[in-house]
Amino acid sequence: MNYIDTHAHIYLPEFNDDLEQTVQRAKEQGIIKIILPNIDSHTIAPIHKVCEQFSEICFPLMGLHPTHVKDNYSEELEVILQSFETNKYFGVGEIGIDLYWDKTFLEQQKIVFKKQVIFAHTNNLPIVIHARESFQEIMEVLYEINFPKFEGIFHAFPGNAAQAQLVIEMGFYIGIGGVITYKNSHLPEVLSHIDLNHIVLETDSPYLSPVPYRGKRNESSYIPLIAEKVAQLKGITLDEVALVTTNNATKIFNL
Repeated sequence: MNYIDTHAHIYLPEFNDDLEQTVQRAKEQGIIKIILPNIDSHTIAPIHKVCEQFSEICFPLMGLHPTHVKDNYSEELEVILQSFETNKYFGVGEIGIDLYWDKTFLEQQKIVFKKQVIFAHTNNLPIVIHARESFQEIMEVLYEINFPKFEGIFHAFPGNAAQAQLVIEMGFYIGIGGVITYKNSHLPEVLSHIDLNHIVLETDSPYLSPVPYRGKRNESSYIPLIAEKVAQLKGITLDEVALVTTNNATKIFNL
């Protein structure tokens, strides 16, 4: 079985001591590709280094993460967008709005998010959206932009079943990660209402580890644990989950 981890930050310091082993463990579990979303200007060099070292499995995205939108957002965004001129990326991400940690820069986050969505559309690239406690704000920006169709993923999907259906109709896929294995997760209810053809798998490594590794560092080799939970909840085989979600990810990122 082959899988694609559509969201992992294995270029962060948490993996400095065992990155090669981490990638090897992922390969042993059938992970054939790992998509690496960016965070800010400081992570551009690390993301390039990892993708060059493991070019057969690691594929970079480029974007400015909402929690890193501060007073200097214009300069940060300029560096991010200029990077597209000299490097190949497979999408724009991780972008969006985050109101969990800090609401101070909400207006700036909206500006940065909107500019990156438009940039992605202009360059025919998918987007990966971070929407932590900000689903309504995200939707307001997307409605304002009002493209006939969007392409990309709602990472770590935070909404309910009706909201999932709404974003699917807009052209998005639903990112399912380790949270689906948590006892009080809302995702099983969401999953019961949406077709596998609209789902991709992700880890968000090093965060949001699935059970039984919750609270420990996450990594791409745990993707099968997420897939097993999806198969169980949907009443289908693990093979089907692997095949369909891998095809979905391949299509989104044009891999």
